[in-house]
Amino acid sequence: MKSTKKIPFYKMQGSGNDFILIDNRRGVLKGCNLKDLARTVCHRRFSVGADGLIVIVPSRRADFKWRFFNADGSEAEMCGNGSRCAARFAYIKKIAPRKMAFETLAGVIHAEVMQERVNVQLTGAGDLRKEISVDLEGGVRSGHFINTGVPHLVYLSDNVEGEDVQAVGRTTRHHDLFTPAGTNVNFIQVQGTHSLNIRTYERGVEGETLACGTGAVAAALIAASLGAVSSPVVVQTRGGEELTIFFTNDGETFGDIHLEGAVKVICEGVLYA
Repeated sequence: MKSTKKIPFYKMQGSGNDFILIDNRRGVLKGCNLKDLARTVCHRRFSVGADGLIVIVPSRRADFKWRFFNADGSEAEMCGNGSRCAARFAYIKKIAPRKMAFETLAGVIHAEVMQERVNVQLTGAGDLRKEISVDLEGGVRSGHFINTGVPHLVYLSDNVEGEDVQAVGRTTRHHDLFTPAGTNVNFIQVQGTHSLNIRTYERGVEGETLACGTGAVAAALIAASLGAVSSPVVVQTRGGEELTIFFTNDGETFGDIHLEGAVKVICEGVLYA
């Protein structure tokens, strides 16, 4: 008879993005297939449910290292809101001090925990491509691409609430222009020189999420490259919470990119696997 493994976990959310976090520095997940575990525990009807799974492991060059898995089991290079949750989790569990650094597949992330608010500095942004013509069912639409740790396409909109995020997002995410990795897809509406609204279709979740940290950063940088906004940019997410993006830019080159917002603990408990 197979024995049941008991796995301590936290569930946290940042701007409506929710994650399951597990401290695996002492091997509590030994023998587990992490991709399968992510698919199982992130399922909202059969388990705890989340947008992603974050596993904390030791690091030789930072306070800790993470492995981040989307709800479909795919491993991602980076997740902005996930990184903020990981930082607060590490601080709560005394894994790292208030100012910390941790490894991701996108590079070393620096973070600062300020009670419920967490500020993370992204590793950078690149591969900016503007005015990409995307063939969609309803015709050709112009989008703008940037990689903020993961790939993002940004569509500007005059009515973000009226966008068919699911249909257009899915088609764009799998479009031949972005193979083989695909892309996340953001729909933004500029509200002022320091504010915009956003809706995001996330790769790996394969649907609209209440927020996306790297998507909010991509939106702010794209809008800045088009001359529509300047730092800092307050991004209103689908979940109703705000993310603040800080950056410097020299023409179309961006630096010192920070993502800041609230992080909340939802619950802690034990998973049975």
